Amino acid sequence: MPRATTPLNDTQIRSAKPTNKEYVLSDTQGLGLRVRPSGTKEWIFRYQKPYTKQRAKITLGSYTTGTTLKQARDTRDKYLSLLAEDIDPKTHRDELNQQALTNTTTTLLVVANQWFEVKKTKVTNDFALDIWRSLERHIFPLIGQRPISEISAPMAITAIEPVAARGNLETVKRLCQRLNEIMTFAVNTGVIHHNPLAGIRERFAKPVKQHNPTLEPTQLPLLMQTLNRASIKLPTRVMIEWQLHTMVRPMESAGARWEEIDLDQMTWTIPPARMKKKREHVVPLTPQTVALLEIMRPISGHLEHVFPSQKDPLRHANEQSPNVALKRMGFKDMLTAHGMRALASTTLNEQGFDYDVIEMTLAHVDPNETRRSYNHAKYLPRRRIMMEWWSSHIGEAATGNMSPAAGTKGLRTVIYPSNKDVITNGKKSYKSQNWTSNKRIPYRKT
Repeated sequence: MPRATTPLNDTQIRSAKPTNKEYVLSDTQGLGLRVRPSGTKEWIFRYQKPYTKQRAKITLGSYTTGTTLKQARDTRDKYLSLLAEDIDPKTHRDELNQQALTNTTTTLLVVANQWFEVKKTKVTNDFALDIWRSLERHIFPLIGQRPISEISAPMAITAIEPVAARGNLETVKRLCQRLNEIMTFAVNTGVIHHNPLAGIRERFAKPVKQHNPTLEPTQLPLLMQTLNRASIKLPTRVMIEWQLHTMVRPMESAGARWEEIDLDQMTWTIPPARMKKKREHVVPLTPQTVALLEIMRPISGHLEHVFPSQKDPLRHANEQSPNVALKRMGFKDMLTAHGMRALASTTLNEQGFDYDVIEMTLAHVDPNETRRSYNHAKYLPRRRIMMEWWSSHIGEAATGNMSPAAGTKGLRTVIYPSNKDVITNGKKSYKSQNWTSNKRIPYRKT
C-alpha cells in the first residue's frame, strides 16, 4: 500500500532550506515544491501524458516570486481537469501562450499596416493617404488595438455607426470595403481562418449614387463667360481651363509636372503612378493648351509642378481648388471639376467622334475584358485631331472674353503655326517656341 502524502503547509515551505542538491517537497495529487541549491523555491506538477502515459512535469510558478500554495493548488486542479479530458496541460499552456503572443502581434492596426503596404502599390499616393486617414479617424481609435481574431461584426458596426448617423453613407461604404479587404488579407496570410465582417455593409443604408454634376454642351459659353468675369487667382483659372482642354481627372491635372511636358512632340505624358488605373496616359497638346503653359511658365517654370500650391510651392495645388472656384462662380450643384470630363465627352459624342477615341482620351478602361486584352491601340493621331477640334470649340465658346488660351489683352501667350506652316512626312506637326522670349505675342487663331 503506497504511503499517504501529507499536504504541505506554509510553515514547511518557509522553513525549507537549500542543500547542495535539488530536492522536492511533495504536496498532493502530483503537486510539489522544488527547492534549488540557489534557494529558489518553484512549484511543479508531475503527471502522466494522455494516451502515451509517459511521465512529465510542468512548472506552476515560483513561490519565491509570489505564487502561493493556494494558487499552485488551484492551477494543479485545473490541470487535473484537463487530464480528465485527455488534454496535455503543457501543450494546452503552450497554445495559450502562443495565442497571447499572436494576439499582441496581430492587432487590427498591425495587420492593417501590413495590408496597406501592399494596397498603396495599387493606388495613387493621394488615394492611399485618403484610405489610411479614414481608418485612423473612424476605425483605429475604437478597435485598432484589438486582436484581429477577436474582432466581430458588432464591434466593427459600432465603430462605423457614428459615421452613418452623420449621413456620410459614402464614407460608410468605403469603411466597410476597406475593413473587408484587411480581413481578407488576414485570412490569406493565415492570421485568421475566416472573415467575420463579410456582411457588415448590409447593416447600413446604401448611398444613393450621385454622378458629378455637369453642364449641357450648349452651356459651355456660359462657363467660359463666367470664368472670364470671375474674381479668382490666375493659376486657379488656368488650371480650370487646362483641365477642360485636356479632359483629365482633377488630381491628374493638379499634379502636372513640367518634366512630363514634351513640346517637341506636343504631348503631356502622365506616368502610371499618377493615373487612376495605373496606366501611362499620353495627352496630345494643342496650341491652346501650350498657350496655357506659357501663362504658367513665369509663375512656376522654376518649380516641379505646373500648378504649385500657394502655401507650399514645393507641392502641387489642391485638386479641390477648381471645385471651390466653380462654387464661388455660381456653379454649385451644376458643375464640378470632374464634371467637365462629362461635358467634353457629351459634346464629342454628339459631334460624332469615335467612341473608342473618346474613351481613350478620358483614360477609361474597356469594360470588355477580352477586348481589353487584345486591343492595345492608343489612337494618338485621331485623338490629336479630336483634341484640336475640342480646343477650338472651347475658344469659340470663349469668343469675346479674356480666356488665357485665347491670348487676349492682358495675358502673355505665344503664336503657333497654321496647318500649312510645318509638314513632316506628309503630316502636320508643331514646333515648340523659345520659352525664354519675353515678348508678348498674341495668339492667332488657326
